[in-house]
Formats: sequence, C-alpha cells, structure tokens
Amino acid sequence: MTQTLDALPLDRPDKILCCYQNPWSELQIIRITNIPYWYFERVVFAHDRCLFEAVPGAMVEIYRDNGLTTVLANLIPCEHLQMATSSSSILGVMA
Repeated sequence: MTQTLDALPLDRPDKILCCYQNPWSELQIIRITNIPYWYFERVVFAHDRCLFEAVPGAMVEIYRDNGLTTVLANLIPCEHLQMATSSSSILGVMA
C-alpha cells in the first residue's frame, strides 16, 4: 500500500519497512501517534498483514474491539516489526 496522504516527513531518511499481522479473528486498528507531524492509522482485518514505512522510535498501538468500544490491546516498537534495514532499497526494487 502506498502512503500518499500520511507519508513520512521528507526530512526522515531513516525509514524502515515494517509488517504487522493480525493474529485474531476480529479486525484491529493500528496507529502510530508518537512521531511529530505524522499520524498513521490503518484497519487490519482478521489474519491480514499490513506493510508500512515508519521511523526508528515509532510505536505501533494495536486496538481491538471489545463489543462496546476499541481498547488499546498492545504497544509494539516498530523495530520489532522491521522487515529490512532500508525500506528505500526494497521499495525502489518494487517500483
């Protein structure tokens, strides 16, 4: 998925490619809110994967539906979801 509306700031050359897989049978919402001037949010359906770019230090918030509202279920450093050391080299090959 290409990020167009919420791309990382251009002054962040240290992007990393990350992948999150939803292990549950319900949808989840993932967010990154701790990076200044950048907000990331995606819905990840049951057992689906989400590929995204982030920067070191970013934290992924995982929200699950409890029937009444969404609840913060987990907080994961993006470094733990990192797929490669340089997303630009991988994404450049795909383009």
